[in-house]
Amino acid sequence: MHLRIENILKKTLSLLLLSSCSPVLAQDAEIFPPDSIKKEIIAVEIGTAVRIDGLMNEAEWKTSAASGHFVQIEPKQGESPNYETEFRVLYNRQFLYFGIFSRDSSGKKSIRATDFKRDFDIRQHDQVGLSFDGFNDRRNAMAFGANPYGVQRDLLTFDDTYYDIDWDGLWRVRTSRTDSGWVAEIAIPWQTLRYRKSADTVQHWGFNIFRNRRLTNEITAFSPYPRAFSAQRMEYAGVLKNLRPPPPKPNVRIQPYILTSYDRYKGFDPGIKPEQTRLKAGGDLKWAINPNSVLDLTANTDFAQADADRQVNNVTRFSVFFPERRQFFLENASLFGVGVGQSIDGSGGSMRIQPFFSRTIGLDNAGNPIPIDAGGRYVHRSSRRNYGAMLIRQRELDESPGTNFFVGRFSENFGAQNRIGGLVTVKNQPGGSNIVSTIDGFFRLGESNSLTAMVMHSNAGASGRSGFAGIAQFYNSTNRHKIWWTQSVVTKDFNPEMGFVARHDILGTTPGMNWFYRGRLLPFKKLIRAFEPGFLPEFYHQVSTGKLVERQLLFFPVWINFQKGGYFGYSVNPTYQGLTESFEPLGIKIATGDYHYFRQQFWYSTDPSKIINLLGQTDWGTYFNGRLFSTDLTLQFAPLPHVSIAGRFNRNSFREVGENKTTQSIDLYSIEGRFALNPRLQLIGFYQKNSENKSDNYNIRLAWEYSPLSYVYVVLNKRGFEELNQIRKNEDHAVLKLSYLKQF
Repeated sequence: MHLRIENILKKTLSLLLLSSCSPVLAQDAEIFPPDSIKKEIIAVEIGTAVRIDGLMNEAEWKTSAASGHFVQIEPKQGESPNYETEFRVLYNRQFLYFGIFSRDSSGKKSIRATDFKRDFDIRQHDQVGLSFDGFNDRRNAMAFGANPYGVQRDLLTFDDTYYDIDWDGLWRVRTSRTDSGWVAEIAIPWQTLRYRKSADTVQHWGFNIFRNRRLTNEITAFSPYPRAFSAQRMEYAGVLKNLRPPPPKPNVRIQPYILTSYDRYKGFDPGIKPEQTRLKAGGDLKWAINPNSVLDLTANTDFAQADADRQVNNVTRFSVFFPERRQFFLENASLFGVGVGQSIDGSGGSMRIQPFFSRTIGLDNAGNPIPIDAGGRYVHRSSRRNYGAMLIRQRELDESPGTNFFVGRFSENFGAQNRIGGLVTVKNQPGGSNIVSTIDGFFRLGESNSLTAMVMHSNAGASGRSGFAGIAQFYNSTNRHKIWWTQSVVTKDFNPEMGFVARHDILGTTPGMNWFYRGRLLPFKKLIRAFEPGFLPEFYHQVSTGKLVERQLLFFPVWINFQKGGYFGYSVNPTYQGLTESFEPLGIKIATGDYHYFRQQFWYSTDPSKIINLLGQTDWGTYFNGRLFSTDLTLQFAPLPHVSIAGRFNRNSFREVGENKTTQSIDLYSIEGRFALNPRLQLIGFYQKNSENKSDNYNIRLAWEYSPLSYVYVVLNKRGFEELNQIRKNEDHAVLKLSYLKQF
């Protein structure tokens, strides 16, 4: 049966490839090259300051001509917008100002926004976004966005491929909502922007502005670009003209903090004090030495306000990849975050390799913090090359020795959008050093094709054996399809102690494709935007023996994207697992051996921008030697942007699985809430209860941004769980933290 299914899948893939490749000329036309004649907007210099209140009623705005004439990106690339957008640009010696009017005949009724979270989810909000290329290298971009309630979103990008989404710039936005649309007034200090130091009195920057009207999912832009890309693809940008910015000069931001905390422990070892109080002080310094170079220093670093990790019930053989949430390590993460991993479209498969992963610093294997005494990071970015280094000293704590961490990075840009670089990590402890060396490259082979490659080597270290890893990925992206081929290898002894590797002793082959159909045969076009089937197979062989140890043939015969932003998908996944060692998903022991099983999945989401929305995945079928039914549901209720509540339910029901033919259900319940007076004063919290180890955890944070990027935090944490010996452990933490940012 399984062979017959595999043959059907292979034939289906061939048909999809033929159908996607037949209209090649039409696809090439849709991925159009950048226009040689750029659209322009002229900035007007003023001698006064603009009050940022979201009203645009100052006389200064009348000195600048409104620019409009946006072009549709989604859903009908190249057509005129159904909803016009106008913007004006002013500047003085301190700020670059933007006034943006997003016209909408439905007025306030059409606005979509589900919360006040900074760096909000773009699937749930109306927004306008700005992209700047101050160096005119058509590669680097600084991006700033806002929703109709003045919530900010900002990021740094490189080649529209690498993103620092969690970078937070110092800038202001205020908005207003009317019956004819919504207005955003934005003021960006010149000190926040990065641009070339030039003797010229006038500068012209690469620039684009886009708008997403979330109710109809209509994306429009000032300078058009193919919908397969984003507004940060700067070779498609227009030009912001007539800028006379002040000469870039070194500027310094200091952000000291003071913190007091109370900790209580119950059920832990006698060596841990049952109650502790602390008073702690430290801070960060950011020195923009010049437009290209930034130095960050940190002392007695604290991350008490960082968002806590959520529990995950993992039924796979491989470690869960938890994202970095600490601000110091999030900045410039794209420079040091070399690697290939699973993307939204699955193009990395489940094979993730990163030679440097910042969560190996200042956290133990369970995610508990280890104090950081001091650290520094230097980063230089330019049109020709990027380089940087980070050095961190981690304090000795209990069984964890004092440790020095170093990561160094260099990359050289050449051609239109190519680069080659290297990275080295060093983890130095009293017992010796773990050193990993990496060479990587990225090559843009035309507008639609790219190639990424990376090779890594780890030194012998304490094990006495060195290891090797490598990965290469070819990617072809058009408006009609995405096709990729990823090849990876990790030897048994490859050991990146400052990195992350999903699997060892493995040779992975993970090709795949998604086909995007929006043609005239698509039914119910008022409801359905696109039909997007896909095939994402994965093959893994053991390097040391050459034996096939895993094969997945994940096939999506149905994937429908709806006009309102929801989706529905159905997939089948015939799987072979050759277990060379036993493992225990959620405490159920599965013995070594060969297993064939077949699973099916439903994937579904309603419009995520609506007041009530549902996101879920349900899968069922055989699982190793038994059966497994899994469901994961998230229901969000956001009656207004100031209030957002989401409940999540995850269940894994095993039937006669493992050596003991275990039948049981394990449930994980979660509830999250965000309550905001405005974008600067918010109460955020979540609670989780897990039946696997009878754990219950919560994290509650009150955050008040009393001045731009200066905060008061009140944080309450609780973690309780039951160990195998049925001993109950509880820990409670209360933190009050005050930080202040001053920019010179």
